[in-house]
Amino acid sequence: MEFELSRRALLEYSAQSLLGVTILPVMSAFAADDKSPKGAPPQPGSAAKPSATAAAKAPTSKLNPGGQAKHVIFLCMAGGMTHIDTFDLKPGHPNQGQTKGISTSIPGMQFGETLPQLAKLANHLAVIRTMTTQTGDHEQGRYLLRTSYKEIATIRHPGMGAWALKVLGKQNRTLPDNVLVNGDPRHPGAGFLEPALTPVPVDDPNAGLQNTVSPKYLTGDSFAKRIELINKFDANFRKKYPQKQVEAYNEFYRQADQLMHSEELKAFDLNQEKPEVRDRYGRDRFGQGCLLARRLVEHNVRFIEVTLDGWDMHVDMYQNDRLPAKAGTLDKGVAALLADLRDKKLLDKTLVVMGTEFGRSPQLNQNGGRDHHPGVFSGFFAGGGIHGGLFHGTSDKEGFRPDKDAVSISDFNATIAHALGLPLKQEFFSKSGRPFKVAHDGEPLLKLFG
Repeated sequence: MEFELSRRALLEYSAQSLLGVTILPVMSAFAADDKSPKGAPPQPGSAAKPSATAAAKAPTSKLNPGGQAKHVIFLCMAGGMTHIDTFDLKPGHPNQGQTKGISTSIPGMQFGETLPQLAKLANHLAVIRTMTTQTGDHEQGRYLLRTSYKEIATIRHPGMGAWALKVLGKQNRTLPDNVLVNGDPRHPGAGFLEPALTPVPVDDPNAGLQNTVSPKYLTGDSFAKRIELINKFDANFRKKYPQKQVEAYNEFYRQADQLMHSEELKAFDLNQEKPEVRDRYGRDRFGQGCLLARRLVEHNVRFIEVTLDGWDMHVDMYQNDRLPAKAGTLDKGVAALLADLRDKKLLDKTLVVMGTEFGRSPQLNQNGGRDHHPGVFSGFFAGGGIHGGLFHGTSDKEGFRPDKDAVSISDFNATIAHALGLPLKQEFFSKSGRPFKVAHDGEPLLKLFG
């Protein structure tokens, strides 16, 4: 590992000082080259195991004939979204709090009153009301949600976007194919897979993809000369260490140059949209993140994650418009996203997923808020082959635990993998030779697929 880190640091320093192009360190997150050079030494501990690349080429099992989804938009509700006040109402029970139910486009299906736009689109939603976990810690819960594995010190597991790129390959040859919008710095990224599969971060969707413009002093000829100079410096090193990790860094430069001169960069520019469209999504970072996700899907980007944080409401959740404002942000952004995908004929091949690390306690605490509650919580799927207009599972009358059809985090992620056509039973091996699966031991919710 020392060699890889020092090599990366050397190349990033060289890129900045010799090339003068600050996007190059970011490019390591999406320049992919899975072809190992001939003669490359085997990875430690993997000689007796099939490689992850070989595993990716294995035929899909009969259990997993999916694959209708060509894109995934994963909406992460960070902080623990309350299920009682959104998708799993308990009318007439003291636990319901101040939130009232409203009718949806599906008779008998009710959402919280703060979700009026999503209520109109309920026919597209498969709402999971029985998600359950044993993890009540925020960071560990989000890690589990994104990887299907518990966080441990000895290895880092890949997120679903990295798995999709590993198995299916890049879908867009110019733009990054795995994008993280409004994400947190502790995202698991590519885990033990190649760094090239790490999601490219967009901290503020209004600002687009940063560092994609060459300095004014750097002309095309100057850039080419600097690339040639770096190649000369690196020639002996590459010859001595013909490994794919080494060769990938040289691909970063080529793809950085290609991206900076590509017309597709406009996909990240929200100013290309009409003001009234941007208003419809909401001018907050989540709403604009949903708009950016739609634009990236239109440009054939495979996996986009958009985060909405602020759900950790232990105190006065009904005061000062706290819950209504947060739920309203979710409602406006996601409703606009679903409607646009539907109208543009993209929803059938785009899986929209909403998940959170855990729910919130059914009983209000003495401070007028709800505490962490991993026992049961809600999420939803839409598009990508999903049959909408239904609730999956029921919680008990108090909203405390699943009563029927419990869904684990691994099952939830296995459903995403099924929609993408990923091999759920295939084992992939880390550099240490340890076997892992795309969604751990999860089983997809096959009944959701129409």
